Amino acid sequence: MKLWGQMLWALLSGPGRRGGTRGWAFSSCPPHSPLAGLVSATELVSHWTAVFEERGIPEARESSEYIVAHVLGAKTFQSLRPALRTQPLTSQQLQCVQELSSRRLQRMPVQYILREWDFQGLNLKMAPPVFIPRPETEELVDWVLEEEAQRPCAAGTQGGPLILEVGCGSGAIALSLLSQLPQSQVIAVDKEEAAICLTHENAQRLQLQDRIRIVPLDVTLERWWTHLLPWGPMDLVVSNPPYVFHQDMEQLAPEICSYEDPAALDGGKEGMDVIIHILALVPQLLKGSGSVFLEVEPRHPGLVSSWLRSQPDLHLDLVAVRRDFCGRPRFLHIRRSGPQCGCPVGT
Repeated sequence: MKLWGQMLWALLSGPGRRGGTRGWAFSSCPPHSPLAGLVSATELVSHWTAVFEERGIPEARESSEYIVAHVLGAKTFQSLRPALRTQPLTSQQLQCVQELSSRRLQRMPVQYILREWDFQGLNLKMAPPVFIPRPETEELVDWVLEEEAQRPCAAGTQGGPLILEVGCGSGAIALSLLSQLPQSQVIAVDKEEAAICLTHENAQRLQLQDRIRIVPLDVTLERWWTHLLPWGPMDLVVSNPPYVFHQDMEQLAPEICSYEDPAALDGGKEGMDVIIHILALVPQLLKGSGSVFLEVEPRHPGLVSSWLRSQPDLHLDLVAVRRDFCGRPRFLHIRRSGPQCGCPVGT
């Protein structure tokens, strides 16, 4: 098996290779691979799993399965029909697997390699350097939906809630809420042009563009909230803000450091910089009974609670903390408890 794997690697990365492990570009693929008609999907997954493991690539088998499945037109390897798993790949398919796998060897995240990823059942386009939505964030969306379902009625636009998402990235949170709350409206803001463009594109591909306003806006700027006043008070504010402690940034995996926008991750000294900007100013935008849902670092619930107690004029209370699927305190529910503030608290 080891000898077969070495032969496969040599054949796939032999003549026509573009330096190192980059492999063939799609446009310069040779017309025929010697392995065409000989290598099955299952064998290819085993080969690339071994290569990834040898090179220290995390989630080696999962990476190879996603890449091979993608080339064969499936979302997961497990969803492939048994016949497709044992059927030999064509020359073009083999070369596509080679090209995509060479990117994984450069530690590019699988989501960027495939250019798409599923979130809450929605297929979203992914593109670097826009932040990749994590599985934990699906739990944040679930919690918002649970809380919304318990409300006696939604008082936002057209009978549904009016939601503000701060830091929309790919649009994962905003579009998931729109798809599952049919009467809702969303205002999504982000300071990065790449994120604004990607959210626009994903909204259009999901046909949700008529219910979302996507606004380029930096919430750390003075009086940013005034740009949103024309759309009226919000029922909900939802955000997965940058919350990594600055000193922890250098410990992040190469997949993150080399490809994702650090501004979407770095939350400053205690990971609280953007969180404080949001909390200090959302009272200007929330309705009297409005709520804020945040994804945070596990050290943040105590820090946020202390900060809110130091700012009584905001009339914001931390009413619940929820753990993620690994048992870490990850999500916060903060609620307005008093009248709308007359002016923002300094940040």
